[in-house]
Amino acid sequence: MYEISEMFWDATVPELKKGYVWDEKSEAFVCLVCGKSFIKGLIYEQDGIFYEAEKFTALHVAEEHGGMLQYLLGLDKKLTGLTDLQKNLVKAFYEGLGDQEIAKRYEVGSTSTIRNHRFTLREKMKQAKIYLTILEMMEEKAPAASFVPVHRTATMVDERYVITTKENDEIIKKFFKEGPEGPLSHFPKKQKMKITVLRHIMNRFAPDKKYSEKEVNEILRTADSDYVTLRRSLIEYGFLDRKDDGSMYWVKE
Repeated sequence: MYEISEMFWDATVPELKKGYVWDEKSEAFVCLVCGKSFIKGLIYEQDGIFYEAEKFTALHVAEEHGGMLQYLLGLDKKLTGLTDLQKNLVKAFYEGLGDQEIAKRYEVGSTSTIRNHRFTLREKMKQAKIYLTILEMMEEKAPAASFVPVHRTATMVDERYVITTKENDEIIKKFFKEGPEGPLSHFPKKQKMKITVLRHIMNRFAPDKKYSEKEVNEILRTADSDYVTLRRSLIEYGFLDRKDDGSMYWVKE
């Protein structure tokens, strides 16, 4: 299982559309949603059908995560730039529905209204291409700055998440004096430090596992006796998710 945030943000547009990347070092295809890897050369079986690694990775993305369009549309508005209505329209356009059918389904006026929305989305795509090109050219010339990747499920992305790898290491050393796997000296109040500490604590959870509340508390107790505050903060900042009744917890994808 991979730490997937950095791979996700480093992926090209074609790779994001597929939902997986090729990792040369491990000779495996890696899912950009959950980090699960499938080694090239191995044969994978499902429902009596055998697949080579890349095809099985694509199947995994489709069946386990509903495909990349569904996953990407589920990301926060600050990442997609799309309103809820625009997300619904994108789904409908992707499904190949006609303007009249879409207008009826979402009760958004006439077919001309849908055409206007379609036009607006295409203009957004043109702007995004130019914007991406400009920023890539800037990155080629600008001094390299190493930032810690923002987790994709952050509830609000702002200046609190602008953290360099150097700052990250310094914060971890400051608050985990007995080592990175040890307990917290104290829980920070400053937002940037709090986010860094919470992200570090998340390394104690497996991304593909479901936990009971008792198990979560036991893991968090290794970091601080006030596991209730830690648990609440991990949920608040979008690191952990849970069922409404608190019976099950998991790493938020």
